[in-house]
Amino acid sequence: MPKTIRIDASVETCRWGAFDASFPPLAEVESGDTVVLECISGGPEQMPPRESMLAVHPALREVHAKLPRLGAHVITGPVAVKGAEPGDMLRVDIEKIELGSDWGFCGFRPLFGTLPEDFPYRRVLHIPADKERMVCTLPFGPKEGGMELALAPFFGVMGVAPPRDWGMINTKEPRAHGGNLDNKELTAGSTLYLPVWTEGALFSAGDGHGVQGDGEVCINALEINLTGHFKLSLVKGGGVNSPALRFPRAETPTHYITMGLNEDLDLAMKQALREMIAFICSRSNLSDADAYQFCSLAVDFAVTQTVNGEKGVHGKLKKGLLF
Repeated sequence: MPKTIRIDASVETCRWGAFDASFPPLAEVESGDTVVLECISGGPEQMPPRESMLAVHPALREVHAKLPRLGAHVITGPVAVKGAEPGDMLRVDIEKIELGSDWGFCGFRPLFGTLPEDFPYRRVLHIPADKERMVCTLPFGPKEGGMELALAPFFGVMGVAPPRDWGMINTKEPRAHGGNLDNKELTAGSTLYLPVWTEGALFSAGDGHGVQGDGEVCINALEINLTGHFKLSLVKGGGVNSPALRFPRAETPTHYITMGLNEDLDLAMKQALREMIAFICSRSNLSDADAYQFCSLAVDFAVTQTVNGEKGVHGKLKKGLLF
């Protein structure tokens, strides 16, 4: 019978800013088991002032005090999947996402974001979130008292360990191992497919987002603590590509999703398109030329994010059109 294990955020279970195949797993699960990861977000410079009365997760303050800051995000993990080895695929079913705090932050700072030349200063907003109504309240908008946005929580960072030869890498840049994808389509009920690069796969998650627009242009979404329920299933030898998955893909209840990542947005677009053509050809009798033209007629491509160094584009193929 599949099991469920829970890992709470703490100094012992979190890493601040790094993926590395040498990190030992916190736990090992069987294929088909569910792992519940409590994830916390933000550095000390993004915490609300004490007079605001907004509660900061105690594990977050402990992380700030005790963990080395190796990169951008606080992530929880890794978790090993028994039997996983390079060349396999990890299927991550995002079964449930729970808000872990009643506020989040959104900010920008000099030298970062999509328009650093226009905004060469620092600004952080602390934004209340209503867990019951699933809305957040912005301090600006067309109405007095602020503007409400519906929440659509997802994890900005979900990934496995990178190839061992890469060594330790920053969580900031999304790459072939997944990581900081910042894809707002990956809400509860969606599935992320990741190529396995090392023994056990070593899955981690973090960078909770309460809501985000495609592009995530100022650096942040609504950064917020989240707890995710992830069903981890192993597919030997790949699965959604032939001969094996080499790059992250995803699926929602309504769409198949391919992704492209590159410092050059044009090249990210080309990669997302090539991934979609390959996906279509692997699942149908269309030629590559057929698939290329079909993408122009029926597949939507969107800018995922422009702020992580490696920019992102994702393609969305509506289910039922081809298969």
